[in-house]
Amino acid sequence: MKAKLSALSSYAPEKIITNQYFEDIVETNNEWITSRTGIIERRYAGNDEYTGDLCYKAAQKLLLENPELNLEGTDFIIVSTTTPDHTVPSVSSQLQYRLGINNPGTIDLSSACAGFIYGIILAKSLIMAGTYRKVLVFGADTLSKVINFFDRSTCILFGDGAGVALIEASVEEKIMNSITGTNGGGGQYLYRSSLSPEINGIPVIADSKSHQNGRIVFKWAVQTAINTVREVLAANNTTLKEVDFIILHSANLRIIEAVSAELDYPLDRMPESIRYFGNTSSASIPLAFHQAVLSGKIKRGHRLLLAGYGGGLTYAGILIAF
Repeated sequence: MKAKLSALSSYAPEKIITNQYFEDIVETNNEWITSRTGIIERRYAGNDEYTGDLCYKAAQKLLLENPELNLEGTDFIIVSTTTPDHTVPSVSSQLQYRLGINNPGTIDLSSACAGFIYGIILAKSLIMAGTYRKVLVFGADTLSKVINFFDRSTCILFGDGAGVALIEASVEEKIMNSITGTNGGGGQYLYRSSLSPEINGIPVIADSKSHQNGRIVFKWAVQTAINTVREVLAANNTTLKEVDFIILHSANLRIIEAVSAELDYPLDRMPESIRYFGNTSSASIPLAFHQAVLSGKIKRGHRLLLAGYGGGLTYAGILIAF
């Protein structure tokens, strides 16, 4: 049995946060932010709105945009997030209840910015094993709730959002080979800790806020994204000319530009969600993917290469025939 991506949608909160918002909080301005990150605005969840709520609304949009779909018979729900509503119960188990899906398996993943791809890989594996036929994969985060607003290097970056994909059994191979990898030795460069005061024996700030070493992570992300694209191509015995679009995790527009230049791949064929949604971690790839579908840029029949990289330090890539 093979797998396909049957439908896709996304949701972002209504509250828009422009760059000017940060001028009264830290020493920064619109020009400084846009020149270094490409971010123009981002979305913040409301005080009573959490990751599970964004996932639920993304699922509602999935059904609204695809009226022929029915979530009945969903065998498994996967949610990638680093900002769950609760440690226990999982976001995925609460979605089961809210969506009224009868008795599926549920699991939350913590693979940060590569998590949505990990979710697709897991869904495909479950289907290919013959155990399941219909899997919902969510990538969602409410990073505004874990921002350190005293750190101008990180507070300007993050936003909130959710994406969802329906992965189903198929007679045709639509979700092709993938690659995954981890460099746990760099975990202290991008983290959010609430318990242990150290990572890899190095002291960290255990305040439940997001922290990162921007210079180290930027350099690692650029090289990792380039390597991931090349490894996915090799794993699928294909070339860049046969890939219609590359969708990278939207951490920083400058990363995407650097990868485009190194690979000599057109920037206008690399959809992103960084400009108007900020870095939404697990949600960034499905947000960019869905926006490109809504605009008519990505259509059925296109071949897409997805690549995510982030906290862990973890990365993943996959080729999909949409």
